[in-house]
Amino acid sequence: RELAADLQSLCGVCLSFGALIGFFSSGFFVHWLGPQEALGLLAIPPAFILVLGFVIYELSVTHSAKFSEKKVLERLGDAMENMYTTIKFPQVWKPALYMFLSLTLSFSTHEGHFYWYTDPEAGPGFSQEFVGMIYAIGAVGSIVGVYLYQQFLKDLPFRSLFFYAQVLYGMSGMLDLLFVLRWNLTLGIPDSFFIILEESVLHIIARIRWMPMVVLNTRLCPLGIEGTFFALLMCIDSLGSLSSKMIGGVVLHLFHISRTDFTNLWLAVLIRNCMRLATLAFIFLVPNATQYDVLVPPHLSPKTDAKKNTTAQEEEKVTLPLVPLNDKF
Repeated sequence: RELAADLQSLCGVCLSFGALIGFFSSGFFVHWLGPQEALGLLAIPPAFILVLGFVIYELSVTHSAKFSEKKVLERLGDAMENMYTTIKFPQVWKPALYMFLSLTLSFSTHEGHFYWYTDPEAGPGFSQEFVGMIYAIGAVGSIVGVYLYQQFLKDLPFRSLFFYAQVLYGMSGMLDLLFVLRWNLTLGIPDSFFIILEESVLHIIARIRWMPMVVLNTRLCPLGIEGTFFALLMCIDSLGSLSSKMIGGVVLHLFHISRTDFTNLWLAVLIRNCMRLATLAFIFLVPNATQYDVLVPPHLSPKTDAKKNTTAQEEEKVTLPLVPLNDKF
């Protein structure tokens, strides 16, 4: 468990590096092949994930069909019972609720920005290739954010880290407001330079904000059902992200923002930034503890008898040794 931050940092770097390649190439594919052909081409790599599922090596345990079915149902029932018991614990549902609210209230105006970027009259009129380059630069910013978290921030208390990350997240959104109002031109800053600076800063802060959420989710999982409960917590976070996009779509609709009308886009961005800062009212839900503190009491771990423990030991044939990233890099 002490390696949670290191492992999530490694995953964050891999995710950002993949996004860098995808965003960098997508703009060129759309320009040279067209949107439909580019979409079909970019669908091929995700399809390979299905193939990977068949080549991952796993040890099989041979039992009778009746015994296996009974075993699966028994374990499923135990997992559901333990998840229900754990989610009722205040130190679990409170931070989970905060992360959901933080993601939901920070609604997205990405769709409005995308059309505004490429509009030659109301917006800067960026080309499709340059828009892809903008998002690629954002992926580089995400890698920088992971590095900063790993080197300087991972040992801070969760509440302090969440608080300052959310403050920076709300303040960084003001860069969007400056750009939409075209104040960067008043300051003598070209559009291309300003958007590169903006995307870098936004993605650095967004990654610093996201990393402790994932690490905290790993610390809220009781022993024995870590995978199942972590999946539940990540589903809650994914629901928050999905809700933010839905709320963002509703806000854009209410302010009559479309692919040709951006008159009220600045107002939607301003409300979004205020909602990001309003999330701080729920910061008390986050525990004032570090990643090394015990957040889930031991009594919440699944209770198994000696027979189940013996069976589990017999089935556990392979262990995966992990070392901190700092020991290697």
